Amino acid sequence: MNTLDAIAHILVAEGVEHLNAYPSTSLIESAAALGIRPIICRQERVGVGIADGYTRVTNGRPPGAFAMQYGPGAENAFAGVATAFSDAVPMLLLPMGHPRERSGVFPHFNSARSFDAITKSVEQIQTAESAVDTMRRAFARLKMGRPGPVMVEIPTDVAGQEVSNSLVEGYRPVKATVAGANPRDVAEAAKALVQAKAPVIYAGQGVLYGEATDELVRLAELLQVPVVTSMAGKSAFPEMHPLALGSASGVMNRAAYHFLRDADLVFAIGSSLTKHSMTTPIPEDKTFIQATEDPIDIGKNYDIDFPLIGDARLILEQFIDACTDLGGGPSGADGSTADTIATLREQWLAEWTAKLTSGETPITPYRVIGEFMSVVDPNDAIVTHDSGSPRDQLMPFYRSGGPRTYLGWGKSHGLGTGLGLNIGAKLAAPDKFVVNFMGDAAFGMTGLDFETAARNNIPILTVVFNNSTMAITAGAMATSHELYSTRDIGGNYADMARAMGGWSEKVEDPSDVAAAIQRARAATEDGKASLLEFITSEESDFSHRAPFS
Repeated sequence: MNTLDAIAHILVAEGVEHLNAYPSTSLIESAAALGIRPIICRQERVGVGIADGYTRVTNGRPPGAFAMQYGPGAENAFAGVATAFSDAVPMLLLPMGHPRERSGVFPHFNSARSFDAITKSVEQIQTAESAVDTMRRAFARLKMGRPGPVMVEIPTDVAGQEVSNSLVEGYRPVKATVAGANPRDVAEAAKALVQAKAPVIYAGQGVLYGEATDELVRLAELLQVPVVTSMAGKSAFPEMHPLALGSASGVMNRAAYHFLRDADLVFAIGSSLTKHSMTTPIPEDKTFIQATEDPIDIGKNYDIDFPLIGDARLILEQFIDACTDLGGGPSGADGSTADTIATLREQWLAEWTAKLTSGETPITPYRVIGEFMSVVDPNDAIVTHDSGSPRDQLMPFYRSGGPRTYLGWGKSHGLGTGLGLNIGAKLAAPDKFVVNFMGDAAFGMTGLDFETAARNNIPILTVVFNNSTMAITAGAMATSHELYSTRDIGGNYADMARAMGGWSEKVEDPSDVAAAIQRARAATEDGKASLLEFITSEESDFSHRAPFS
């Protein structure tokens, strides 16, 4: 068989079921011949996003994969790969490459060189006979250590060369392994946790990749310690749990704000504790325990009193044992912590009830979010936001169910990312009601790939908040908007969705919001890619957006 056929056989051996792609790459043919379903997108950035969303839901087993042509195809994929790298998503990228004699010669785009800064590893297949070893190394890097995108470039002159059948038939799927933390370090950190007067557990997406939610719940209940999640870690701890504070990013609910502000110790598990524009920095007047798989995260932005390196699930098991030996802890043992969380949440929601139930027109996005939460069971759904206002409006209020029922992202992501993630999530979990919330500006970036969902019979729901302007930029573009209307944008997105083969409705009456959501869900259950366009106001209020004070 040739090199591309060999790669396709390895993908099958590793359990890959879909190849997201944009032509022209003959890997599409080799994969399809072996039963791997091609998902052909409309642009490479979204195709990478589909692989990204798929990986987040499958937990990388198997990983999402994306293939593209050399030159323009690889160049167009760059933004999507940068997005996946910033959020540590273990996906496989398979660009074709220029023939080796031209590789690296200006102006030919060289993926192996150009993607080095935004991949966990990138390697070019040098010869047909080295293809199997190169792919083995790629899957080993995908499955172990800090998650991240892995790339293998396939030069076109190598792609058609013959590979020994025995080499391919001898390939065995890579077996992964993980390690726990130093027991002495765990014992010291556990003692500090048990002795803390007001501890908070801060859970990142490492809890999701480590499949450690059950252990996190056990530790929180053992100590009666509240749990807040990062943006990427949202759903790592079930948000209906009495000890759940919800998520904390640039916005948060009252309970998360209160407990993070007043904590004397923060136990960050599976989190890089990265300071970036989408987070509110945690006050530094605290004791910090940080458990992460990659030492590059330790001490990056905070002084860490108790650093731990290892797998989140194994470390949480170590903490459960150590804290049990220490007799647990007094924090909230009488149920007062859960009572305080409930009281703060009720007070906060009371202040937002007018927004969440508003009858104003245009419709406030908070009315849409409130109605969505009232008619959708979070355990039956996978929800994601987009960049900009929809993210900040949705995250504090929406309470996710179990692991991977919410896809949180945003460290370095462009408008429109949520659509690809949504399509990939539905591929990974066809029985879930999969929904992305995006603004009209975001739809303008990637909206044509709604047709990808319709054409491939992937019944997602896309919710578009259409206020015909870029409201979040009002302060930054005041003069230019006054002079030249620079914030204004337009479109009839429900009409576009129907023209692309989907089901859609435009909703302008707030009293019809809940029924429209239910009609859209019924359309997805009928197998139709669906879109709801809500005509919304220029909402500018956000929950606890300012830094701690």
